[in-house]
Amino acid sequence: MLSVICVAGATNASADTDRVALYSIDKTFDFHYNGTSASYQVLIQTRGNASDEAVSVRYLTSKHTGIWRDSEATLVTTLNDGSKIWKAGFATNDVRFAIKYVANGVEYWNNNNGSNFTEGVKIGTAPIVATRNQYQWLGYDGNYRIDALLQNYAYNKNVFVRYTTDGWNTYADKALSYDKTNADGTEAWTTTIPVDESLIYDYGTTEGFEYAICYQVNGQTYWANNFGANYDKHFVIGG
Repeated sequence: MLSVICVAGATNASADTDRVALYSIDKTFDFHYNGTSASYQVLIQTRGNASDEAVSVRYLTSKHTGIWRDSEATLVTTLNDGSKIWKAGFATNDVRFAIKYVANGVEYWNNNNGSNFTEGVKIGTAPIVATRNQYQWLGYDGNYRIDALLQNYAYNKNVFVRYTTDGWNTYADKALSYDKTNADGTEAWTTTIPVDESLIYDYGTTEGFEYAICYQVNGQTYWANNFGANYDKHFVIGG
């Protein structure tokens, strides 16, 4: 149904997944005194050299209301191959969305082949992404959980986290372990690292905790490092 909603009424509309694609989607959590709320960050990859371009996400606000809204995306970075990464955020209790890319007045839609994207689709064109869950901080044993989702390019691979607790004056590496293979063929890997709780929670004055995840396969090295900004306790994609 969303493909009809998206395209109907557009003067120039085209479905072109080569021009616009989902890079990844991640759920983030905000902790409050009265509970926890979730929101979503969608990363989008576009290809082209248009002088005038815009990216947005059309998402379902709630399964109860059936109302669709648009969230404008902001440019995060340009990758080495010339493609661009954009970020859009929204909050909903029923994750369904499609991606709109406008280049020189022409609309291009990617709605996951008419099925829309859902929370179950967590990775698109990205080789590897860092993910997290509500219980990232494992306070009982003093460890912080690191999770990664990656494309299964080959059986033999090396996955590790590089982290610092003093602003990169020193750092350490720790291997991630295979967790499971998902229905779409992607793999989940995980580990834990020791981190003082003052670096994770919003009390205390100690700062300097950051990390990035490395994926080595087929002679290539891929980093999930928040596009050079690294990840910290706030886990804000794109800085």
